[in-house]
Amino acid sequence: MSSPSNPAFECRWQASRLLLAAYLLAQSSALGALLLVDLPYSSLGLLLCLAHAAWVIPRHIRLTHRSSIRGLRRDESGWQLWSEARGWHRVQLRPDSLALPLIVVLRYRVQGEWAVRSICVPKDSQAADVHRRLRVRLKFSRRRWLAPE
Repeated sequence: MSSPSNPAFECRWQASRLLLAAYLLAQSSALGALLLVDLPYSSLGLLLCLAHAAWVIPRHIRLTHRSSIRGLRRDESGWQLWSEARGWHRVQLRPDSLALPLIVVLRYRVQGEWAVRSICVPKDSQAADVHRRLRVRLKFSRRRWLAPE
C-alpha cells in the first residue's frame, strides 16, 4: 500500500542500449524494404527515414538533446517531468500509460497543451529497484490521472 504521509517519489533514467538496438533494427528494416522494392519516389522514403532518425535518436533514445525528458517526480502538487531545457514541469499522466517489467511507456499531457506525448523507459535505463519502484508507483498511486492544479 502507498503511504499518504510520504507521497514524494522521484526517479531519473539514462539512454538505453536496448531501445537504440530496437530502433536501429526497425530503421534498417524500413530502409532495406525501401531499397528492395521498386517504388516511385522511394528516395523520398529513404530521406524521410533518415530525417526521422536524426530527430528521434538524440531526443528520445540517446537523450542528448536539451529537450529530452530524463526524470519523473511525484509530490503534493502532482506529477512532473524533468528536461534540461524546461527543468521540472507539471504534466497529467494518461490512463493509457503502460508499466511492464521490460518497459514503462509514460503517456502524458503537458499543462496548457492539448497534445498527448509518450516516453519509453526501458528496464536497462535504470537500476532494477528504481524501475520496479516506478512500475509500482504508476500502478498503485492514488489520483495518478488527475490534471495538475
